[in-house]
This record gives sequence, structure tokens and C-alpha cells, in this order.
Amino acid sequence: MKEIKLALLDMNNGRANQGMRNIKEIAQAFKETAATAVHIEVFEVRYENEMPAVEDFDIFISSGGPGNPHREGMEWEEKFADLLNQIWEHNKISENKKYLFLICHSFQLASIHWKLGNICKRKSYSFGVMPIHKTSEGETDFLLKNLAEPFYGVDSRAYQFIEPDLEKFQELGMEIVALEKVRPHIHLERAVMAVRFSEEIFGTQFHPEADPQGMIENLKDEKNREAMIESYGMEKFLETVDRMDDPDKILFTREQILPRFLQQASEQILKECEIA
Repeated sequence: MKEIKLALLDMNNGRANQGMRNIKEIAQAFKETAATAVHIEVFEVRYENEMPAVEDFDIFISSGGPGNPHREGMEWEEKFADLLNQIWEHNKISENKKYLFLICHSFQLASIHWKLGNICKRKSYSFGVMPIHKTSEGETDFLLKNLAEPFYGVDSRAYQFIEPDLEKFQELGMEIVALEKVRPHIHLERAVMAVRFSEEIFGTQFHPEADPQGMIENLKDEKNREAMIESYGMEKFLETVDRMDDPDKILFTREQILPRFLQQASEQILKECEIA
């Protein structure tokens, strides 16, 4: 039976990160329960300029990371753009699809690459457990349909995706599947929080891999604490910390999205192999 090859793209530029710990844990759990052998390889994209060869892997998960998602003239940026193009073009012509999940910084990079809207700096850094609302498309999307409305995810970002170009979405066959919470007292456009780029490519602005342990570690950083208190107020901040391990909030989101993506991708890959 085919061995499934999974590439994990670390976009943290050499910084220790709870997100990569979580992604590796989810990938390892997938490996231990998969119906076939799974090979996992990690690539230090920004720090070591490493990039997986598209032809060598079946599934790609690209992490969040710090900094400006707009081009700054780095070699890895061109390599990442090539990766996006190669996966997109491969899936147009091949029966043996490649699967890609994009998180936070990677989601922003891809949204800029495909010219989907305005990816700009927020007025203030956002950090916390946030309600996320499904669009009508998101209600039926395989990765989101089991989640509540709204569902909860960890938000950690200095940038945002607003003013989507809906004509571009239609032209490329992409769908917005989730938006940030409604803030009636603030006259700002709601940010895009998840996109179905194609049947094989999915991305989130939030962190579906996050767990309570990682949140607690991140709250040791003063910038994160201040951002969360600014978002919630002190009373709500304390309540959120207290409810961080609620099974119906970030734990449920963690159990649903990335594991289901990996499961679905592997099932399709093995099915395609049987047909071939």
C-alpha cells in the first residue's frame, strides 16, 4: 500500500512556537492511526530557506509565523510562491491530487499571492480565543460543518484580510467560509477568517491546531496578555483564561479541522491509488 508523505512547513523563522508543537502532535496522531504508512518531514522555510519538492509529497501543512506577509525580497518568498503555483497547476491536470493546509501567516501569503483582497496591518495586535462565524458556504464545508455557529478559535495576528475581491474569488472558484465576529460598535469591515481555495487547498486566519497548554504558554508573553485584555477587558480576559480548556471551544476546533483534513486527504489519496 502507498506510503503517504506529509510535509510540515515551519514559517516561524527560527522562533520557538507553540503552533509547530501542535501541528507536529496532530501529524503524529494521524501517523499512528492512519490506514497506511505515513512519512513526516519538517522544513524550516524562512530560517533555513528549505522547501519541499511538490513531486515528493502528498500533503502539505504550512504554519503561522511572525512578521509582514507582503514580499520583502527574500529567496524563500519566491520558493513559496512557486510551491503554491505548482500545487495549483498539478491539481488542474493530475488525478493524483496534492493537499495543502495554510495557517495564519501562510494563509495571508497565499491570499496575497492569488490577489484575493486587502491584507493590511490591524490597528492593534489581536490575541485570544475568538468566536468565528461560518458563512453559508462554511455551513456545508466538510471541515467546518460539525462545528457550532459560532465556533471558537485562537486568533493571533497583527495583519488582517479585509475587502475580498469577490470577482476574483468567483473567477478562481474559491469560497469564503468563515468571518470574524460582528462588532456593531466598531465601524470596521469583518476580516476573512477561512477560505476554501479549492477542493484540495484550505486555509485559516486563526489557529485550528491550538490547545490550552499553548495558549497558557503564549500568555506568558506580555504582548499577548495586553492584546487579550484590550480585546476582552480584564473581567472577560480572566473568564476566557478560566474557560480555555472547555471541550466545546478550542479543544473541539483542534479535534475537528486539521485531523479531518488529514483523514479526508489520505482517504482520497489511497482511493486514487486503487483506481490507478
